[in-house]
Amino acid sequence: LEDCRRKLEESLRRREESFLLLVERGIFGNFRSPYRSLLEWAGIALEDLRSLVRKEGIEGSLEKLFDAGVYLNLDEFKGIQPIVRNGLIIPRANCDNPLLARHFEGCTGGSRGVERRLIIDFDAIAHDAVSNGLFLQGRGLMNRPAALWRPVPPGASGLKRCLIHAKLGIPVERWFTQNKWDIRTGPLKSYLFTSYAVYGSRLYGSPLPVPEYTPALEALRVARWLARKKGEGTPAFLDTNVSSGIRTCQAATEAGLDIGDSFLRLGGEPLTEVKARLVAGTGCQVGCHYSMSETGPIGVCCGDAQWADEVHLLSEKIALIRRQKPLDSGYNALPFYLTTLLPQSPKIMLNVDSGDYGEVEVRRCGCPLEHAGLHIHLHNIRSYEKLTSEGMHFLGGDILKLVEEVLPKAYGGGPMDYQFVEQDRGGLPEISVMVSPRLGAIEESQLIETIIDFLGARSRGERMMAERWAQARTLKMVRRNPLSTGSAKTLALHVIRNT
Repeated sequence: LEDCRRKLEESLRRREESFLLLVERGIFGNFRSPYRSLLEWAGIALEDLRSLVRKEGIEGSLEKLFDAGVYLNLDEFKGIQPIVRNGLIIPRANCDNPLLARHFEGCTGGSRGVERRLIIDFDAIAHDAVSNGLFLQGRGLMNRPAALWRPVPPGASGLKRCLIHAKLGIPVERWFTQNKWDIRTGPLKSYLFTSYAVYGSRLYGSPLPVPEYTPALEALRVARWLARKKGEGTPAFLDTNVSSGIRTCQAATEAGLDIGDSFLRLGGEPLTEVKARLVAGTGCQVGCHYSMSETGPIGVCCGDAQWADEVHLLSEKIALIRRQKPLDSGYNALPFYLTTLLPQSPKIMLNVDSGDYGEVEVRRCGCPLEHAGLHIHLHNIRSYEKLTSEGMHFLGGDILKLVEEVLPKAYGGGPMDYQFVEQDRGGLPEISVMVSPRLGAIEESQLIETIIDFLGARSRGERMMAERWAQARTLKMVRRNPLSTGSAKTLALHVIRNT
């Protein structure tokens, strides 16, 4: 742990040097980089940027680059739409980092559309182990029995979490996985790579657990393991996504199992106060990290969190600026624009709109991450990505409130019983409201009226949008369980994109 602290402090001292090295080799040294084209279009050479960083620092330089048009929105970054500036067109961005060793190619979980290729570098995993070690120390989790409920490759999160624990010398006792580890059902490369990691690890004295197929509806298996550890006097540590964590707590409650004092480290979806209270209702502790597949962890759970989703921004690997972005609803979003600073980053980001917004503050909390130099805290992190139809859109935060508070209060159930699904059919967006069959009879017209009334109550622009949705009969109720992504996340807004 002392080594973790020293490494993090050193990374913070060298962040400007690291950023400029990444820019020199990964952007200006890469003819395929969209950022190189943007910088040349803006008339900014490598030496100009070096001088700017020496004068303004990283964040100040990024602000000036943004003003010069050097940024990407989320769809540009993902390659969904071309990059278009005055006199410049880049048909499709390729933001892969050419400096990586490419130890393995996985894929993203598909939470924001189709799955995308993701390069995994072991140096990046070793770096992320540093902040995770300090998080575990701050929450007193170093010696607890540990389990994961994460996908096996080609999904990247499960194996990365196993390797982070191995790097810290902390064994993972169980690896529950939402997708099958089977030579007959998955890509051969992924099966062989996982097999090599699991069985090869035994030769090095840090054996990884054999993955156990545990689909989302079998959360009781995970809850029983937590209850058994609690009964043995050693409450456990479970690392999974928010949806799977909530399912585990629900399964424990329904089966009368005591999983109290377990710690659930959740991520991949917003950990709202409503969901945090559901976990706390079982007697468990809860915390979250903030990550993107393309960057790995962006923020790590604070050891003295004042908010359910409060994290320390990993300032040694990510720079963050905020700029107002007007939306059709009349609101001005204040999204996070992210820039990667390390040569081992999975993707290169330079002022990339993350699609998220939230609160940013500097405070002293006294946890090991703060002592190592991470003073910037983020919380209330939400998506402003659009639920779109009839030329109108609503923010992800509004959809979350509907799913977690408004609809359960009106019709029963909880946040896992409702979901909005957007899908393109015949060139037109179709929006369905999934309602779990386990709930009682619900009148569709009444449900739609509740949604329209809520959406139209916020502003004049939103009233206009809600009225248009009502006139066009945009919303439809579907009685079925909410859909999950490939990484077993059940999102309040699930977007099905045509491939």
